[in-house]
Amino acid sequence: MSKKLYIINGPNLNLLGIREPEKYGNISLDKINALCSEKCNNHNLKLSFFQSNIEGELIDEIHKAINDGHGIIINAGALTHTSIGLLDALNMFTGPKIELHITNIYARENFRHKSYISPVVSGIIAGFGFNSYLHAIDAIKSLIKD
Repeated sequence: MSKKLYIINGPNLNLLGIREPEKYGNISLDKINALCSEKCNNHNLKLSFFQSNIEGELIDEIHKAINDGHGIIINAGALTHTSIGLLDALNMFTGPKIELHITNIYARENFRHKSYISPVVSGIIAGFGFNSYLHAIDAIKSLIKD
């Protein structure tokens, strides 16, 4: 039976491919979803891929993962640096969690250096463009217990 992986994407990520391509690249979130789907199939993982610009909807998705998920990869976007609500929701999920960033947040503005969710995740992957998602899937597969 395959394990379920939640990939949760926060604000503005729906505009990948057109949003600041010099920072985020030219690949759309739909294309990233397709690449993640293929990678998850190779790892025998069932994928739930979700994006919202609304903090409460992201929290609701984490709550769903509490019930049937085996791992979470979260790219919370700007909410990484502001949301105690996401921190609290992620803290309730007992499986492995990876914080993901397309860019290297430590090479950007100072306010992006502080993550509210980092204290409750298993690891952080940042700075590899869309490949951050594929690296995160490989990493979480190694953390999910059989």
